[in-house]
Amino acid sequence: MARPDKRLGQHFLGDVRLLGRIADALGAGPEDTVLEVGPGPGGLTAELAARAGRVVALEKDRALAQALAGRWPNVQVHPGDALRLDWHALAGGPFLVAGNIPYNITSPLVDKALLPPRPARIVYLVQREVADRLAAEPGTPDYGALTVGVQAVAGVERLFRVPAGAFHPPPRVDSAVVRLVPRPVPLVADAEVGAFRRTVVGLFGFRRKQLQRGVRELTGWGAEPAAKALARAGVAPDLRPEALAPADFVRLHRALVDGGWSRG
Repeated sequence: MARPDKRLGQHFLGDVRLLGRIADALGAGPEDTVLEVGPGPGGLTAELAARAGRVVALEKDRALAQALAGRWPNVQVHPGDALRLDWHALAGGPFLVAGNIPYNITSPLVDKALLPPRPARIVYLVQREVADRLAAEPGTPDYGALTVGVQAVAGVERLFRVPAGAFHPPPRVDSAVVRLVPRPVPLVADAEVGAFRRTVVGLFGFRRKQLQRGVRELTGWGAEPAAKALARAGVAPDLRPEALAPADFVRLHRALVDGGWSRG
């Protein structure tokens, strides 16, 4: 058995039944290319290779990448950091994404997977708390800036839990499988995503305050322009950020920009 490297946050899942469920959740067929992030010793790779026409595996651990090379005729292994590699160039066309990804870089890998042109589906095994945040509903404790940023461009499904004991070595927390399906028409345009997310993060920085106060503190505006922006967005000024759905945040962001505010 491959020895996990703590420096790379490696926790290997060896349960064939669970690995098969993850691969099934992606729904890859013979016509599909799957980009796998962090294949490790190849447990999920084997399941993906049995279903997909082609698997492009990105592995930072060069010893593991070398061990995987040549094991399956339809799997190409690329050593390197998944955050630095060009996924679209390596896939060479439309692709799906799957992976048991390191907890410490989950958010960047979610963002990377959602860069346009987006894959049709993304299935990640992540820390359970992150899965809860990704799939959270407005008004719940797990709902926050990460939720809004992702749900503005993709639907999120929290599929099933994976206990810590299923991994080698066991992490200190349970995990869960999530499926992201990019929206055919995102709520926010690709050119707006960066600025939109900065607005959302900024407003959640005033999570305990009503939006009339949060908007004023975020923008530096007085009461009147802040009230006008909220009115243009159709957002009640006495709400708090966690009460707004992603579409509400999009309208509020655009109302702030239309009012002359920008955040670099």
